[in-house]
Amino acid sequence: MITLNGNSLTIEHLTEAARGETVKISDQGRKRMMASRALMETEIAGGKSIYGVTTGLGARVVENLGPQELESFSIQTLRGRAHSVGEEESRENVRAGMIVRLNTLLGGYSGVRVEIAEHIAACLNAGLTPVVGKIGSIGAADLVINATVGLALMGEGKIHTGEDVGDAAEVLQAQGIKPLKLLPREGLALASHSGAVSGAAAMAFSEMDTVCKSAQTAAALSIEAFRANLSSIDPRALSAKPLPGQMVAAEDLAERLVGSHLFDLENARRLQDPLSFRNIPQIHGGLFSALNQAREIIEIEINGSSDNPLTLVESEEVLSCGLFFTTELGLACEAVNRAANHVAAAQVARLTKLLDARLSDLPTYLALPDGGSAGFAPLMKPAEAILAEIAHVSSSPPVYPSVGASGVEDCQTTAPVAVRSMARISELMTSLIAIELIIATQAIEMRGCIDDLGEHTANCFKKVREFSVMLVEDRSMADDVELVVTAIHQQEFV
Repeated sequence: MITLNGNSLTIEHLTEAARGETVKISDQGRKRMMASRALMETEIAGGKSIYGVTTGLGARVVENLGPQELESFSIQTLRGRAHSVGEEESRENVRAGMIVRLNTLLGGYSGVRVEIAEHIAACLNAGLTPVVGKIGSIGAADLVINATVGLALMGEGKIHTGEDVGDAAEVLQAQGIKPLKLLPREGLALASHSGAVSGAAAMAFSEMDTVCKSAQTAAALSIEAFRANLSSIDPRALSAKPLPGQMVAAEDLAERLVGSHLFDLENARRLQDPLSFRNIPQIHGGLFSALNQAREIIEIEINGSSDNPLTLVESEEVLSCGLFFTTELGLACEAVNRAANHVAAAQVARLTKLLDARLSDLPTYLALPDGGSAGFAPLMKPAEAILAEIAHVSSSPPVYPSVGASGVEDCQTTAPVAVRSMARISELMTSLIAIELIIATQAIEMRGCIDDLGEHTANCFKKVREFSVMLVEDRSMADDVELVVTAIHQQEFV
């Protein structure tokens, strides 16, 4: 069970909860929510103008709501914005967004009742996931996405339960959960926050983190296969320009190669290797640095308030603000995507060197001589196709003014696009890593240097061979690649 308190949720715990782990609300979070709600009720009773609570939304902020409209306006806020469209969002991502909102409510900045948090927790722990389209957020609060979720919690829309989908009201009733009843402020609190994009970012980050570590393993196996020169990871050389990502990548590679005969530089085949081998610390270091920055920003997002208006209990104020705007999150994800493109390009380059007899001192295409086999040359087609996809998806999305709310909501962020791109790139790179693992394993076997491997790379060699036997005669490699992909997802090569 994962206890949420509004300030210490990690990406790892969020991922576990999104994949089914139960959640619990902390007592501290309950107290903060109660104090926040008390302040909100006092301000409402005092007739204060509060954005989206006692006033209209967007360009209608200048319009004040009558006392009889306050409660119905919460419901109207969700119904008027539940317009998510397109392919259905994954249940893990929807759950992640719900968990983020639950956690940030416990920070005590939203001005809603504890019952709202308890209802979200009950739905999560019962395995209920609203049906939501992927498209709708422009990164200035995930209004349309979140409103679709909020409406389902009220009993309107569709909800997943296991593999089935049912009417939200009927599903809630079957689970013994009463549909959510909203009071003033609570509709906007369920709609206007950045939980959906930050939750999806955490899930994409988790996959990319696995990709990064698995790419390190694949690179280490290729280094063994090429019999590369390990002077490129010598800390004495790297400390002359100690870039943080480079240092982490090199140290991690050295750990994966412990026990390799290559640490005796006399066993290297060349004085200086092609850049795709020699510059692995610098290329992979870019991804390590980008992920490090992304982790910091994502974990601030999943623990920080993205509310507008914001309740400040200590000073007894309710302020309008812009905490829902996710520029930094989007830029951090874009940096990860661009860094991943560099890693993928280097992977394809390394594979071409392993298949080139002039540089590898191995049979052309790693095919057995005199057999007429095409070897692994045809497998480079999907490898290059994957790289082309990654290069396309990693391009930064355009930034332009928004046309919403009669010019009042005139800016947006591209964070949702960048987050979806990161998830897609992780998926593509997993296949590319699988190809590199398979080709490097073939090269090691053909070179006859299995006994010269380090412990980790020897274990990885054996693991790949469980899914992909040595290529002797031409055969389809598609199943081999998919089996290794599954193993990567299961963190077998982390």
